[in-house]
Amino acid sequence: MVEPTGVPVIILKEGTQRTYGREALRNNIMAVRAIAEILKTTYGPKGMDKMLVDSLGDITITNDGATILDKMDIQHPAAKMLVQIAKGQDEEAGDGTKTAVIFAGELLKEAEKLIDKNIHPTIIIEGYKKALAKAIETINSIAEPVNIDDDEKLILVAKTSLNSKAVHDARDHLARIAVEAVRAVAEKRGEKWYVDLNNVGMIKKHGGSIFDTKLVRGIVLDKEVVHPDMPRRVENAKIAVLDAPLEIEKPELDLEVSITSPDLIRKMLEKQEKILAEKVEKIAATGANVVITQKGIDEVAQHYLAKHGILAVRRVKRSDIEKIAKATGARIVTNIDDLKPEDLGYADLVEERKVGEDKMVFIEGAKNPRSVTILIRGGFERLVDEAERALRDALNAVADAVMDGKITAGGGALEAEIAKALTDYAKTLAGKERLAIEAYVRALEALPQTLAYNAGHDPIEVLMHLREAHAKGNKWYGVDIETGDIVDMWERGVLEPARVKVNALKAGTEVATLILRIDDVIAARKTEEEEEKKTKKEEGEEE
Repeated sequence: MVEPTGVPVIILKEGTQRTYGREALRNNIMAVRAIAEILKTTYGPKGMDKMLVDSLGDITITNDGATILDKMDIQHPAAKMLVQIAKGQDEEAGDGTKTAVIFAGELLKEAEKLIDKNIHPTIIIEGYKKALAKAIETINSIAEPVNIDDDEKLILVAKTSLNSKAVHDARDHLARIAVEAVRAVAEKRGEKWYVDLNNVGMIKKHGGSIFDTKLVRGIVLDKEVVHPDMPRRVENAKIAVLDAPLEIEKPELDLEVSITSPDLIRKMLEKQEKILAEKVEKIAATGANVVITQKGIDEVAQHYLAKHGILAVRRVKRSDIEKIAKATGARIVTNIDDLKPEDLGYADLVEERKVGEDKMVFIEGAKNPRSVTILIRGGFERLVDEAERALRDALNAVADAVMDGKITAGGGALEAEIAKALTDYAKTLAGKERLAIEAYVRALEALPQTLAYNAGHDPIEVLMHLREAHAKGNKWYGVDIETGDIVDMWERGVLEPARVKVNALKAGTEVATLILRIDDVIAARKTEEEEEKKTKKEEGEEE
């Protein structure tokens, strides 16, 4: 910067980079569109997969939008916003991340064309906001009701979510598991249902087939019974759930003990053994025949537990401890002296079983089965990982449908119907905002076009037929991916939760409008440490 006197005024540190005005906007739009283009090919049932290799050489093969963005090492600040928006969509709706990101890319692509016509970004933003409000209003007016007992529709919602995944061949089997799991953990609060998917555990074990994946109405612990003399099967289990160690804890202070004879060592060991024996006696006195603890169990304590015929599992994760407590009605006890018979949980069966090469502990027939576990099997590790991601999306889709109580048809039907409503709405407006709403329509129509393109059909031809069908009042007509024909997606059973679409449109519009507001990017100079790391990395690559 230069004052009128011609004396330079240094405001920013040397090495700071500043991009402003049209150039800054174009750079940000270009970065977002680049990410959207990467995800475009994964969109829909015929979408392709991405192989992501991290710096350690670990491979992830997936077409899950949130996973792709999470694993990519994105550096551009505007592109990082897409990662955040995808995470937000994943946390809020659990599905629809690709829709949100691709839609944001299309909105910015259309906005760039309008900016080239000298339409100010503020006018485009206002138009986009009005279009979003009208789109949400349209979704709420045409969405169909669904309830938790509607088995057929909920299974179709789960199947639609699984259609685009690598495990789509097993979608019937996995969809039924997803619906049963959601129904098992759903709780009615007032007039509405609430589903906490934290109560659905997932255990992955490669080996077997995807069709061997099963729902356990209880909890599965990826642990084994701690002592060989303990029972491997306990019926009518009375379970003590502990957050306390069954071992002698080391003192926090560093102590030095002088021992003058072997008898003192023997006495000390006997004292320790006596303390552990008393702890086990207290547990046994409550009537407990199963002990599950978050902490450790000493070998001496294991011996005494086995003598009492108590099955014990140690070092169980906190999340699993909480699930066990909730399912069995147990109270998590942090001090064994406080353990009472009424603190025990109940289950019909606790049993150690072999799954593949490993042993696991199954807790079934719980007092309050509000926690379930899905045991995921598959031929190899990558497939099991992808099956877990697919099942999470399916669970979220079903949970959204149950909690929201509204579903719509997929296959581009909803986007086409919203586009029709927005086209009519744009005709009622005057001025440049109308152009922004028409741009919003084109961005929406890009979604069914992408579906068609990824399936090998002509996107322009498909869009023309889709518009024609909706103009005749066929609100649920969408793209048949197999043939490219325009058919009734509701009759085909392609159903999606309304919440996923609402959140995807909100997220996509928000990130697009946020980027359109930025007219100045000031990037601070990298620290010397970062520069040094970069130089070392480059030198290593050259070698």
